Amino acid sequence: MTENQGERPEDRNPVEPQAGAVWQPPAQPPLPTTPASEGYPPRATGVPPQPQPQPSHAQYAFGPAAPTGVQQTLPIQDAPTSPKKQKVGAGKVAGIMIAAAIVGGAAGLGGAYAGASLFSTTSETAVAGPSTVTVNDTDSVNQTTAIAAKVVPSVVTISANNDTTGGTGSGVVLSEDGYVVTNTHVVTLDGATADASISVTTSDGRVYSAEIVGTDPIYDLAVIKLEDAEGLTPIEFASSADLNVGDTTVAVGAPLGLSNTVTTGIVSALNRSIQIASSAAPDIEQDETQDDGNDRTPPFYFDFGDEGQQTTATETISIAVIQTDAAINPGNSGGALVDDEGKLIGINVAIASAGSSAESGSIGVGFSIPSDVVQRITDEIIAEGSATHGLLGASVMPAAAVEGATISGAYLAEVVAGGAAEGVGLQAGDIVTAFNGVPITDATDLTAQVRAAAAGSDATVTFVRDGQTQTVEVTLGELG
Repeated sequence: MTENQGERPEDRNPVEPQAGAVWQPPAQPPLPTTPASEGYPPRATGVPPQPQPQPSHAQYAFGPAAPTGVQQTLPIQDAPTSPKKQKVGAGKVAGIMIAAAIVGGAAGLGGAYAGASLFSTTSETAVAGPSTVTVNDTDSVNQTTAIAAKVVPSVVTISANNDTTGGTGSGVVLSEDGYVVTNTHVVTLDGATADASISVTTSDGRVYSAEIVGTDPIYDLAVIKLEDAEGLTPIEFASSADLNVGDTTVAVGAPLGLSNTVTTGIVSALNRSIQIASSAAPDIEQDETQDDGNDRTPPFYFDFGDEGQQTTATETISIAVIQTDAAINPGNSGGALVDDEGKLIGINVAIASAGSSAESGSIGVGFSIPSDVVQRITDEIIAEGSATHGLLGASVMPAAAVEGATISGAYLAEVVAGGAAEGVGLQAGDIVTAFNGVPITDATDLTAQVRAAAAGSDATVTFVRDGQTQTVEVTLGELG
């Protein structure tokens, strides 16, 4: 990330609109700066993977409608009205951030529980966000206001529907002519359909129909193309490799259908890996499903509408994520996580839940797909219609679960004949402790990092054998 030595917004004399006026910022306001796993492939070549049902830890921050007979989190309306926005003083910001982390809405499809208690599902009730960044007190304009002014025009609200269900999510503009990145689970309604009807609303109220360019269920990313779009505002990318724990984060999206919502936080952790349910559409082969050998039950749950009802994910994917405490809720899926320059550092994908559906919601533990991964995958989808993913060629399990373990890492239980791992001399019993410089603590970490890399790319693998640490360079295979 390039260090900006320019002045800080608070050091300048901002344009002072009259009280109550809507601030129309410049297109690119000056901002201050703060600064691919294994791959657990099938146990043997040609042997199909054996999905192991288990609750998924992370919940999609996306809110499709509940099944018939269950209240929706939010109805999808054509002409929503906006609730009156209350002015917030600068001195109240910290308290509000704490409240957002504790109260929040429900996670994933469990939004039906908390959402039903907050919003009516009658046809007369609808909610929408503001179409601009509003400034009522020019004396309290701060850095977040400037970030919001820059980013909000690059974030859209996505409505996806099929014959039986629907929901809303978010997306981020990639090009002036309408390429938009979002999550696969947004456009497939959590894997329910391959042909959802998609409508996209921009921050300034323009509505477009959209078609799916390609989906990547292995990393839960998708690209859609808005029809007859022009003059959109593309997001500016930053490199997620330059992030530090503690860096400022701002999440922009449409939680609970509230478009153009801005929340703030920090980078809580880097090099985190999570398992979530695969959202591949029904007609897509899901050969990314793996068994990572983790004999444990994750604390993240998927709720599919009914209070107290939890649905167990039978097929999971492992992805590397940025952890943030910026409030992320249903509808934020596919939206932007940006840095203090308003540059994209991640695509919001999931939130953690503290327990059952009755307790689910934003608890300040949100996850975003790193921008470096997003850029590679979206570039490949736009160019080729799909993205590639690396394959190491080994079945793995957590080293800590192996009898007599003295270190953590990814234990190679089996090396596939003819695979990339065997080709560079990796053996069963080796413990991988780093991949491309990223620490590996278990099988999920290794899978997530290998899948993040492109097929055919070169990678550095650090491993321990007989107590000795070694490093090899490997050219990854391609996940089928």
